[in-house]
Amino acid sequence: MRVVIIGAGSVGRSIARELLTKGRSVTLVDRSVSPEKRTSVTGVQWVEGDAAELAVLSEADVASADVVVAATGDDKVNLVASMLSKTEFLVPRTVARVSHPSNEWMFGDMWGVDVAVSTPRTMTALVEEAVSVGRIVKIFSFSGSRTDMVEITIPRRSPIVGRLVGSMRWPASCVLVGIIRDGQPIAPSAHDALEAHDELMFLAESEHLQALEELLAPPSAPQDPEELPSIRTEEMPSVRPEER
Repeated sequence: MRVVIIGAGSVGRSIARELLTKGRSVTLVDRSVSPEKRTSVTGVQWVEGDAAELAVLSEADVASADVVVAATGDDKVNLVASMLSKTEFLVPRTVARVSHPSNEWMFGDMWGVDVAVSTPRTMTALVEEAVSVGRIVKIFSFSGSRTDMVEITIPRRSPIVGRLVGSMRWPASCVLVGIIRDGQPIAPSAHDALEAHDELMFLAESEHLQALEELLAPPSAPQDPEELPSIRTEEMPSVRPEER
């Protein structure tokens, strides 16, 4: 697989190193390719120039890329590079970094973006995932569809604890794709029993997430006896022994 990465900042170089360890062919495109940048990532092809220009993308041979990753810190450059890659060079897959959440609405099909990655949103999701039990945490959304990757941790008193995966009837359009238990990933099978604090990973449509959350919710806690309404009793008249 050949990947072209637009932007050789810390993010772009980090992605390049990771892809190289997986045996991918990588080309890095940056406006300014310093000797320090070249030595920081070896084994890649370097192209210097503005990725918003067709000539630079042609020099990077974007047309032969399987994936283009627009990873600069400038949302405008990422959008233009993604659109040109998709429309002019017919790249099968584009992934674009969103630096400012207010611009996230533009990172979609109309600008040639298949997958948008928002660092602030991802960090927020990780924080929520670390502290939330029994609440849906949205990891990311798939561009051009209503499908999200979400995580929910099973509460200790959830009614599904102990049930087999195969016996569950998840809400419509909610597909269980993975379980994380004690930090280890598990490919769910019909015979796996669900445990408290399992982290369940779902592909799901947004409108069904509330039903999924309700399915895992613990039963309402019993009411405190002191909060129960008092029962009024009429005072019984005293009965003298001779009247018995």
